[in-house]
Amino acid sequence: MASRRMISVNSSVRLKRSMLASAAVAAVLALSACSTSEVLNQGYVVDEKSLELVPVGSSREQVLLALGSPSTTATFDNEVFYYISQKRVRPVAFMQPQLVDQKVLAVYFNADGRVERIANYGLQNGQLFDFISRTTTTGGKDKTFLGQILTDTGSGGRGIRL
Repeated sequence: MASRRMISVNSSVRLKRSMLASAAVAAVLALSACSTSEVLNQGYVVDEKSLELVPVGSSREQVLLALGSPSTTATFDNEVFYYISQKRVRPVAFMQPQLVDQKVLAVYFNADGRVERIANYGLQNGQLFDFISRTTTTGGKDKTFLGQILTDTGSGGRGIRL
């Protein structure tokens, strides 16, 4: 009789352990489904091949054909086309995405409507940085349109909504 009790106790312990193991596996699978990291790109993502189609001296029409409509233009005289892009990462499915990178491609035109220069701005170590000419802005300058966009001071700290 004692051996039957021992067998039933052992089988109930095994059953509990297997149920616990099954529950643990189910919990891990359920939680792993929530932790999918999602990358969201918004705006115009700079393509090097398209950028090569717009050398200095190109017309506005060539720029529009190669890069498409700009995100925005300069306030006066449309002398600059701005192509803005943002990269956000959502670490968990139900969380808000966080801004991890923001770039502004600026195409400057001269008085004849030809490309004078191209700059690809972004933030590097908290400073406004041109990734094409590899230069940063000097301190003490007034906040420019690009500086306000990239450092988020022009919108009262709310950020840009594309």
